[in-house]
Amino acid sequence: MTTASVARALGGLAHQGAHPPAPCDCAPPEVLADRPDGTVVRSGPVVAKAHAPDAAPSDLAARLALAASPRTAGILLPPLGAPPAPPAPPAPPGDARAARTVEGRAVTLWPYGRPVDPADPDAAPWEEAAVLLARLHRTPPPDPFPPMRGPAKAARAVARMRAAGPPPGGDPDAGRTVLAAWRSLPGWARGEAPAPAHRAGFLCHGDLHLGQLVRHPVRDGTPDGRWLLIDVDDAGLGDPAWDLARPAAWYAAGLLGTGVWLRFLDAYRAEGGPAVRAAGDPWPELDVPARALTVQTAALALAKSAAEGRGPDEVERLMLDACARIASLPGELAAPSAS
Repeated sequence: MTTASVARALGGLAHQGAHPPAPCDCAPPEVLADRPDGTVVRSGPVVAKAHAPDAAPSDLAARLALAASPRTAGILLPPLGAPPAPPAPPAPPGDARAARTVEGRAVTLWPYGRPVDPADPDAAPWEEAAVLLARLHRTPPPDPFPPMRGPAKAARAVARMRAAGPPPGGDPDAGRTVLAAWRSLPGWARGEAPAPAHRAGFLCHGDLHLGQLVRHPVRDGTPDGRWLLIDVDDAGLGDPAWDLARPAAWYAAGLLGTGVWLRFLDAYRAEGGPAVRAAGDPWPELDVPARALTVQTAALALAKSAAEGRGPDEVERLMLDACARIASLPGELAAPSAS
């Protein structure tokens, strides 16, 4: 089955979940995302997602159960029913909540939420994201629960960069610089070992960025609900500092302003988030995860630019420059002064 046919199948499932089985004049399904780790299609108020082909069924079921659990109400967007775990009986034919697969990929249904507007960066909900993370990190995790997949995603990004080769017109040493920064990280940040025991037992999102927030519900095209986190595919037990690492890395690289970073950090601390100390310098906790996310971002930038036949753009070069600093000073990723 081709990617296009996966999207068509998802559109049909989303439409089935949104409407009774009768003809309608609604808009055609809309592809919201199409990546190797997830294809997402919307039909009206319902979104259908085909998960990664290698998603472990038991881990996915645990993550979906977490999103549907009362313990994460007001934090995670709940699915429209989760695939039943054996030995639960199968859902009736035609039930939109039934466990489904498309080309061997598990499919789930979700309510549509309005995402962050990329054209209005000043309105980005940084404080709301920080509060949601703090609440998630303070939530007692289910037992058992799978590990957070953030370090594994970083390792896959580096593998993708290696497979892509150097981008045309780019610095031929850029890939070696990223690899040097990667090798400076401890094994747990490369997905090769568990996180330190005292930092490994927190409930984490695993892939936090602004694209992982939506406002729900949406009525008459207008979002009038609260911000919620979406995409639990990487959620699990781990170091909660990983969820703060992407904005921390952007701040260190000069992509996120000091004011925005401090608002984010202050909101997280005010909500009692355990990823960093309650006051003072947060960098001892953030350093390793921020370096890992810097490497991940730079590796994906090189892979993407190679695939598109171009050199890295200005933003991508900033992340490559940050990797060069990491490689030259492997003990720390120095954060700019907030003074």
